[in-house]
Amino acid sequence: MKITAILIFRSTPTDESPIILANASDVSHFGYFQRSSVREFIVFVSRTVAKRTEPGQRQSVQHEEYKVHAYNRGGLCALGFMDDHYPVRSAFSLLNQVLDEYQKKFGETWRMVKTDNSEPWPYLNEALTRYQDPAEADKLLKIQRELDETKIILHKTIDSVLERGEKLDSLVEKSSDLGAASQMFYKQAKKTNQCCTIL
Repeated sequence: MKITAILIFRSTPTDESPIILANASDVSHFGYFQRSSVREFIVFVSRTVAKRTEPGQRQSVQHEEYKVHAYNRGGLCALGFMDDHYPVRSAFSLLNQVLDEYQKKFGETWRMVKTDNSEPWPYLNEALTRYQDPAEADKLLKIQRELDETKIILHKTIDSVLERGEKLDSLVEKSSDLGAASQMFYKQAKKTNQCCTIL
């Protein structure tokens, strides 16, 4: 799962062309001589998708092995270039967080912007790095992952207890320290507790 780029546009119905407010990309997995072309392609596709994403709308556009997720909130539009394996819910959660942070930082000043902004916004670069793991963007996914890990540990614990129980049976039978009455008590207790065993 990989995020290649996150962009923020001003994209209102009155704009002839969406205006870039912030842009962060990681094209390090492309060849050195392809990187500038890839960046230009990302801007071109992003501008095209932003223009076709109405205010209040969310959409995902498939392009080869990538998906472009777009969320336009009242003319402020965030786009993310992710690979096909990045969960959709995590992608839109990320875009929502990015828009929240942008509005906290810049307020409504984006409405006055007339030209593309080439100044980097450090938060966007940090978000690009931090949210490579979808669980960071989507708290429900993070909780689900932790529950799955807990379930795995629980299964391992039950398995180890069962193995221990089998070994305990053979030890009880071989033990000369336990009298016949103690062995009988152990076997009877085991039979009594069988109704409660988890299959």
